[in-house]
Amino acid sequence: MQESELPSVPETTSPQSAPEALSASSATGSSDARALFDRITSEVGKIFIGQDELVLGTLVALFSSGHVLIESVPGLGKTLLVRTLGRVLGCRFGRIQFTADLMPSDITGAPIFDMKTQEFRFRPGPIFTQLLLADEINRSPAKTHAALLEIMQEYRVTVDRVSYKIERPFLVMATQNPIESEGTYNLPEAQLDRFMFKLVLEYPTEAEEADILAMHSVQVDLDERLARLDTITSPAEILATGRRSSAVRIDPKLVDFINRIVRLTREWPHFHMGASPRAGLALMQGARTLAAFRGRDYAVPDDVVELVLPALRHRVILSAEAEVEGHRVDDLLRSLLNSVEVPRL
Repeated sequence: MQESELPSVPETTSPQSAPEALSASSATGSSDARALFDRITSEVGKIFIGQDELVLGTLVALFSSGHVLIESVPGLGKTLLVRTLGRVLGCRFGRIQFTADLMPSDITGAPIFDMKTQEFRFRPGPIFTQLLLADEINRSPAKTHAALLEIMQEYRVTVDRVSYKIERPFLVMATQNPIESEGTYNLPEAQLDRFMFKLVLEYPTEAEEADILAMHSVQVDLDERLARLDTITSPAEILATGRRSSAVRIDPKLVDFINRIVRLTREWPHFHMGASPRAGLALMQGARTLAAFRGRDYAVPDDVVELVLPALRHRVILSAEAEVEGHRVDDLLRSLLNSVEVPRL
């Protein structure tokens, strides 16, 4: 099945010079992105309390065409966030509970025989959505994980040599429990590299937990609560905002800064394996989106520094000696980052 491409945007002429027109367009796009981000987070905050890193990382990944891996204990509201984002963003949402007997066809869908037409007809699986929560993804074997590889990278599903496109925007928010390891399977490095960020969630603060208890302890149906939320944006606006954020300027010194960080992970003595070039791409695009969310049409080193841990912690592997000595990936990445001179732009 031949896939259709997005129509190209025709070029327009302007009395301004090309650099001036691009700068004005970028500044306007960044201002719009900041206003949109503020409206989204304000509306999400009416139901989802705290976990600012989760909300920010998820939105940066969504607007950057990336995916998020979340490591946290159960009960921190990940399903609630997906449902809330689906309502606020105007996107469809779904959830797959990964188990040891989950088959790839349970995710992608499979052909079924139609008795009326006497032909096989493809029945789409739960992957055909826009915001997908892959709950406890490490409870399924590798053959099930592999079903997500093409989908996360190519945004399509191929069944019986026919490709079915996934509607954009498309975000996979996968979770895994860091405590319980019985009956789990390690995600292969190829799939870990498909995730733009890995977010590690902690318990809420005392004040946040008190607010959660006060808000969600009353017997009010969640669907009723979600129905009260306003839909702030739409899939088309999300895609357009993501495209505009690609025009955010990144100084060559900042490109070199990102490159040095990524390459240094391959030489760091405590790492058995360093980050791939895809990590640098994640930092570049993530920094652009984050800068747009902050209302700037240019990225700064702080944008990169803020995203280094989420973008790299799942792309490096500790050496055997480092594991025996009890080193933590995040602490080592902070030490690595401190060894790289921050450029002055």
